[in-house]
Amino acid sequence: MLIHQYLQQLKLCARNRTLTTAKSLHAQIFKLGITQCIPLANTLVNVYGKCSAASHALQLFDEMPHRDHIAWASVLTALNQANLSVKTLSMFSSNSGLLPDDFVLSALVKACANLGSIHHGKQVHCRFLVSEYSHDDVVKSSLVDMYSKCDSPDSAKAVFDSIRVKSTISWTALVSGFAKSGRKEEALELFRNMPIKNLYSWTALISGFVQSGKGLEAFSVFTEMRRESVDILDPLVLSSIVGACANMAASIAGRQVHGLVISLGFDSCLFISNALIDMYAKGSDVIAAKDIFSRMRHRDVVSWTSLIVGMAQHGQAEKALDLYSDMVSHGVKPNEVTFVGLIYACSHVGFVAKGREIFQSMREEYGIRPSLQHYTCLLDLLGRSGLIDEAEKLIRTMPFPPDEPTWAALLSACKRQGKGQMGVRIADHLLSCFKPRDPSTYILLSNVYASASLWGKVSEARRKLGDMEVRKDPGYSSVEVRKETEVFYAGETSHPLKEEIFGLLKKLEEDMRRRNGYVPDTSWILHDMDEQEKEKLLFWHSERSAVAYALLKGVPGSPIRIVKNLRVCGDCHVVMKHISEITEREIIVRDATRYHHFKGGKCSCNDFW
Repeated sequence: MLIHQYLQQLKLCARNRTLTTAKSLHAQIFKLGITQCIPLANTLVNVYGKCSAASHALQLFDEMPHRDHIAWASVLTALNQANLSVKTLSMFSSNSGLLPDDFVLSALVKACANLGSIHHGKQVHCRFLVSEYSHDDVVKSSLVDMYSKCDSPDSAKAVFDSIRVKSTISWTALVSGFAKSGRKEEALELFRNMPIKNLYSWTALISGFVQSGKGLEAFSVFTEMRRESVDILDPLVLSSIVGACANMAASIAGRQVHGLVISLGFDSCLFISNALIDMYAKGSDVIAAKDIFSRMRHRDVVSWTSLIVGMAQHGQAEKALDLYSDMVSHGVKPNEVTFVGLIYACSHVGFVAKGREIFQSMREEYGIRPSLQHYTCLLDLLGRSGLIDEAEKLIRTMPFPPDEPTWAALLSACKRQGKGQMGVRIADHLLSCFKPRDPSTYILLSNVYASASLWGKVSEARRKLGDMEVRKDPGYSSVEVRKETEVFYAGETSHPLKEEIFGLLKKLEEDMRRRNGYVPDTSWILHDMDEQEKEKLLFWHSERSAVAYALLKGVPGSPIRIVKNLRVCGDCHVVMKHISEITEREIIVRDATRYHHFKGGKCSCNDFW
């Protein structure tokens, strides 16, 4: 009777997550000398796991003279919940020949899912298939989730099809897998076929689309979910859609979502506030990002880092560094992403000495081992500052084998600094020692060879790009004007306002030539054609059409916000500076590399971009 009472009280502790009460009950059980009772011991392990006290669960498990399947399942689940999934797998693999039951198998599959380890996942799957539990639908649902998280939606679908009674959980995991893999049509078809949909099903589809870069599709599904009057009882879906707005730099839609967040009462949620800081920073509204940050009652390292990175991307290096000092003074320890943002900030304004100091402090002050990404950022800082030889020395002495993006960063620096011979040497190395996977690398190679008039090698790089069956994305720019978004493509001449846009651009160019001595820099047109044709191509770059449209149709005096999918070329960068001075308008351009705030004939990047 006494044991039964303790079991009921411990189960209540597990349900309510009351660790203090559980410890008190454990002490009483210990004093009574009944800790060897297997049901009590197993329940205690489970309680400690549910109360996020994995160390207590593990210690108790180690002290148990007899461990049954329930004990194993409880301790493995506790480790998974504490993000110690590596320990889950290593601990089970070292056990003395225990044959796992369905609960243990589910815990092992969950560990593999948490780690994204399809290799271990397949091993557990094989053990499941030869076990007496091979028809268990709960384990199969766990396998669907594991394969989906490991970017293997087809394997997930194969397991899913074998489930006799398909739960909403397994449907949701499968939808998530296809959405995250970018397989939009299949994800949507599965979602439409779901017999029962709940908030988590909608969230899985939306967040999957966001993670695969399909922001428009995510927003479309979110709008449909709102029309279906699905109650938003959990803020995770809001975090995902805020992320979609951030990735698309959709400031109007982002503000609408922010209003929804406030109306639903989730504006005090930490991870929602962090997402909003990131969204406004990426939407070029750093003031709004700072406002949210200043009103947060609790800030974690993500809060500080999001704002630091946002300021860095907008060329506000001094403010980013000051914010970092405040962060440290508040006792918040920076993480790896913080240092990426700080070195990036230094890189884009040429703070070489400060960048070196920050890089060294990672290991010396915080014990953080710099990753390849940190070395690449430092290399980029050196390259942008003209220290090309030092950058090459770094790439050859760093404790990582340089990968394609690292060499590409050095090659880009050579091109920017006019180091033609060195650029060709690096390009030859990249082409001979690597098989580049990123199409933009081949485009960079082609541009470097074109600058050196090595047209045969240009053809070779272009041919290899063609062999990848990947086309270069056409350059386009979007601009938000009076709550509507207009998109312009490079060379586009079919817009209804074509004549007005052409006339305004022509007038602005004449003013630039007369007032500022502007001469088109045709070196940015890397095609074998005459100068007049090159100037025409420059004239119709998409960001110029976008800014002209905004000047024609936008609210007079308001900032012009443009998002470009490719990097702004050097000539357009000069043109935007001149236009900002002539029209007395602030022009904010987010390109593939960074943000540019053009105002009064100057750019926030100080021409480091």
